[in-house]
Amino acid sequence: MMKYILLMSVLLNCTLVTQAQQKTTGLVRYSDFGAKGDGKTDDIDAIAEAHAFANLHGLPVKADSGATYYIGGKDRTAFIQTDTDFGTAAFIIDDTDVKNRDASVFTVSSSQKPFKPETISSIKRNQQKVSLPLPGPCLITVTNSNLKQYVRFGLNQNKGSSQTDIFVVDKNGNVDMNAPIIWDFKQITDITALPIDEHLLKITGGHFTTIANKAESKYTYYNRNIAVRRSHVLIEGLQHHIKGEGEQGAPYGGFINIANCAYITVKNTVLTGHKTYSTIGAAGKPVSMGTYDLSVNHAVNVSFVNCSQTNDIDDNKYWGILGSNFCKNLLYDSCTLSRFDAHQGVANATIRNSILGHMGINAIGSGLLTIENSTVRGRSFVNLRPDYGSTWQGELVIRNCIFIPAGGKSISASLISGSYSGQHNFGYTCYMPKRITIENLQIDDSRHPDNYQGIAIFTNFNPEMKDNTYQEKFPYVKTNEVILRNVTTASKKAVRISDNPFMFKDVKVKTN
Repeated sequence: MMKYILLMSVLLNCTLVTQAQQKTTGLVRYSDFGAKGDGKTDDIDAIAEAHAFANLHGLPVKADSGATYYIGGKDRTAFIQTDTDFGTAAFIIDDTDVKNRDASVFTVSSSQKPFKPETISSIKRNQQKVSLPLPGPCLITVTNSNLKQYVRFGLNQNKGSSQTDIFVVDKNGNVDMNAPIIWDFKQITDITALPIDEHLLKITGGHFTTIANKAESKYTYYNRNIAVRRSHVLIEGLQHHIKGEGEQGAPYGGFINIANCAYITVKNTVLTGHKTYSTIGAAGKPVSMGTYDLSVNHAVNVSFVNCSQTNDIDDNKYWGILGSNFCKNLLYDSCTLSRFDAHQGVANATIRNSILGHMGINAIGSGLLTIENSTVRGRSFVNLRPDYGSTWQGELVIRNCIFIPAGGKSISASLISGSYSGQHNFGYTCYMPKRITIENLQIDDSRHPDNYQGIAIFTNFNPEMKDNTYQEKFPYVKTNEVILRNVTTASKKAVRISDNPFMFKDVKVKTN
């Protein structure tokens, strides 16, 4: 017993000395808390404890140079609240035996706590101010659970999501009108305010490898990731690789998973697309499962700058790399990635100086969708997702771009694709972009089938709508005008309106 007491006293004294050294040097290392970094010993407990200590004392964390940290399937999350430099260290995340697939490996969290302000009874689209008592700038989320929107159609059909919106306000309740309120809320059943951390938290470096799960291929998403749940975060210089994908596997919810926050930048980062597996969807038929290395949900002002992926952006064995829902102001700048995708709506999105691969640009939402100085290699230049009503309530601008339909395969392509029958209630009125402006677009349609008639502006959104006898229960608000300036085709064939000229007979096409 006396030996045990003496041993504990020595360990305690060593810990106190180490902590004193950390406070003196102003730095926390994983090895200070017992991490081996040998690539075999599970270091997650030491990593989590190092971050807990750093958070308590406001100290940065730095991984040991050259270390390889093995992280097994234990249900343990390391919470990051201070600057963290993963540096040249490697992290092996083994998902072959996971106790809790929903437990993130790292969560970038805020010391600020969300709270429930006084409930306001309603808000309006584009409302400039909300009357709420706030301690400072906040991220506000409102919900009306009595109204369902995004009632999905197709193989992954569902009953929709509760009406929701997320926006930034200052301490006086003034809404940031660069990311405005986009819905009329006749009723609010829930409201949450999260104070915004205003200083930038930086996460740099790190070479991460996920050993993929081998679970049954069904919609049991794995979230063994870096979850960002704090505003004003920069992730830079990170790499994520995947190995061990076999004949079956459950999908992933994004290695970098951003949600419920604002002002996030992911920069100079290398990612990896996940192998596509299939399952039986909600309609009882086989469906490919979406699986992501990037995921953004309920977030405002999120930028991906100079990001790329390890696998071929045209290889359709791998799913498109980004999925997003309920976001505002998403940006790709100087990225080479297989896909941009907005599922349940984005308000304002910009893609510039980028190359998009086989899954191209998929979006529904509102505001301004701008694509400039970019190359798109998808089956269409922009796909307005049919499962959510092929809706974009706003404008589309395409400027100084190159379109290589299906990466150069022989197809009859269109610039804008989608589908809308007018018979399904998505929970909102569906729109096509009110105005489409296309300037300086080069279309490489040199490879095409024998019956090719030239590139179409619009695909045939509704083959059943051949004349005025077709009645839409939920009318589609179609484009007013398309402006074409210096649009050239390698085939030398003229740009035409659609294979369904009746549906688009009232669209004004202006050229100069």
